[in-house]
Amino acid sequence: MISLTSTARKQPCLIAGLVITALPYSAHALDERGQDSALPPERMVAALDVSDTFQPDYGFLLEEPVPQVLTTTKLRQPKSRVPGTTTIIQGELIRDLGILNLVEVFRLVPGMTMGHVGSNSPVASYHGTVAYDQRRLQVQIDGRTAYQPNLAGVDWNTMPVALENIERIEISRGPNAAAYGINAFLGTINIITRSPEDTQGVNIRTSYGSRGHRKVFGSVGHSSDRYNWRLSYQRAEEDGYDSQIDNDSLRVVPFHDGYNLDFFNYDAHASLNARHSLELRAGATDGEDEEDIRRIGDEFGAQQNPDIDVRDYYLQARWNFIQSDRHFLHIQASYQDYNRRQRWRACPPGAGFCADVNQDIFESRQEFELQDTLMLSPDLRMVSGLGYRKDSFDSDTYFNGEGANYQSRVFANIEYTPVNWLTFNVGGNWEDSTTLEDDVFSPRIAANFQLADDQTLRFVFSKAVRSPDAFEQDADWGYRVSNVAPDAASALEGTRVGPQLQASGTLREEHIISREISYFGQFRAGGGLLSTEIKYFYDHLRDIISGNISVDDWNLANNVALDQQGVELEASLEYPDTQFRLTYAYMDQDGEYTGGPVVASDAQRFIDLESRLTAEHSGSFVWVQRYGFDISSALAFYMADQLRRGDFQRVDLRLVKNVYTPRINYDVAVVFQHYLHGIPPLSRNNILSNDHQVFVEAGVRF
Repeated sequence: MISLTSTARKQPCLIAGLVITALPYSAHALDERGQDSALPPERMVAALDVSDTFQPDYGFLLEEPVPQVLTTTKLRQPKSRVPGTTTIIQGELIRDLGILNLVEVFRLVPGMTMGHVGSNSPVASYHGTVAYDQRRLQVQIDGRTAYQPNLAGVDWNTMPVALENIERIEISRGPNAAAYGINAFLGTINIITRSPEDTQGVNIRTSYGSRGHRKVFGSVGHSSDRYNWRLSYQRAEEDGYDSQIDNDSLRVVPFHDGYNLDFFNYDAHASLNARHSLELRAGATDGEDEEDIRRIGDEFGAQQNPDIDVRDYYLQARWNFIQSDRHFLHIQASYQDYNRRQRWRACPPGAGFCADVNQDIFESRQEFELQDTLMLSPDLRMVSGLGYRKDSFDSDTYFNGEGANYQSRVFANIEYTPVNWLTFNVGGNWEDSTTLEDDVFSPRIAANFQLADDQTLRFVFSKAVRSPDAFEQDADWGYRVSNVAPDAASALEGTRVGPQLQASGTLREEHIISREISYFGQFRAGGGLLSTEIKYFYDHLRDIISGNISVDDWNLANNVALDQQGVELEASLEYPDTQFRLTYAYMDQDGEYTGGPVVASDAQRFIDLESRLTAEHSGSFVWVQRYGFDISSALAFYMADQLRRGDFQRVDLRLVKNVYTPRINYDVAVVFQHYLHGIPPLSRNNILSNDHQVFVEAGVRF
């Protein structure tokens, strides 16, 4: 049930079987827990009055609201009409479980695995395939592309979003290039932050615990009829893993792989009038991401830990226009700047000199999008738009200079319901990029059949491509020396020395053909609500780019083909004071080497490199319980088997006490984590000295 409030006289109407009222400036929705949360402007079109003749037949919905999805097609749809499985993780669940880092959220998603490969930098993947820097997932924050532009990695540690500010995360599980373009190869992650209207006042939180975990968060905001804003700050520190294996001596030695980062964010929503609104967002990240001398630069004779100085910022503006009760438009522009300074003193073995070297890189992204949503009839809706992006880079080490790539695209998706038991979704994205030889078209077609009042069966077919990123295609990698000593080697000043690499520039785009059959059902269970979603998938991945990425060992090529099939399950059972949630995924993967002649062991290695996060069985179980006296607990179990070195299993327990008063609310919590696996599942260097981890949290709101 959606409830809208306004100082103006309320005018009830019916859209999609949900009772709503019109309002000129602000909109709120009751989420699945009955909490009041602001609707983003793209949802405000649903708040406008429509005539009784303009009512889609959503009569098969239960009295309880079917979860709404914004990400998959860029249309707001109930799960029963979405063309593909989409996981919704509510921000409240993230906070109930005591999840400490953003990337840990994805352990709750069927088919997703995450870990740390040789450092504190986490990687996350859907269906296991993962280039070292996770180039096959589209990640967005409030509609802004969030992965790095040219190295195309996802730096989860420096992602400029605090868990306290997250309203929900939607994960479209499957190729979604029809809506988002070439990087939505395996899926799309859309992080939606809370409206400033929902976070007005002061909120302060802190946590402290094992592995040097230290976090402080604070936000302040204000809400009025016309302007809502929030300013937030977060300080995040962690010492990383306790120890690693030295490559030369094979001894256990300390691991220098922590981070200390500061985040600043400003969010504002301005209602200009009943039809026009403006969103403004800005943020900055500053700090240090540690790199261990043994993990990078040691072969070039590093004399110190080559820590990374992080200095990022972004600006984003979005204008929303409601032309009529059937027509909604937005224009969005954003600019992001990623600055990474990584410098160290090196004395190459046997070279007879020492010098300063670096792996500095400065990246930026300019992005523009126009999106138009049109309700042509009660049974026909369409979203269409166009986008433009410029990704720039400047790195003497990685590219021997500067450059840029350009991307243009046009997209559309149509939802058509000819009868109330059948919905078709047809969509596609045409794209032209300087990283592609030819323009590409990524289609998707789906049919959703209503089996009963509360059950839907989907059939989905989609295609997608992923283009090589600038580093894969155009790397010109080498180390230029400065401050050379002794003077006898001064002739080397300003020259590139040691191993050098120039990419061939002949890589082709990757291709995927995906087929999905999935079922969604929602039922009453006594006094609770049971929701379940089951997916069968069969995917063909071709021309996958695999190989080693290092200056002295570079062999990238389109040399792997993968066939994947399996089943994924997501289910939840919710009562007023109890919530259970279960996920499970099974995947069978067959890999084939399709490159040039190599020995059998090398061919298998190329396949294995794309299977480091592949798990045959994976899943999670969550139990959240609320007791009397404002005490609650949350128990979670996460598992993934047959990863690179073994299985991953962990149990988390969080206990919290809340105190509510008329003027101030506060809470105190403790989080226990216990690792059940005996060895690091992905990298032998990620060693924890204690399987038991403890964290303490406290927060106050007024």
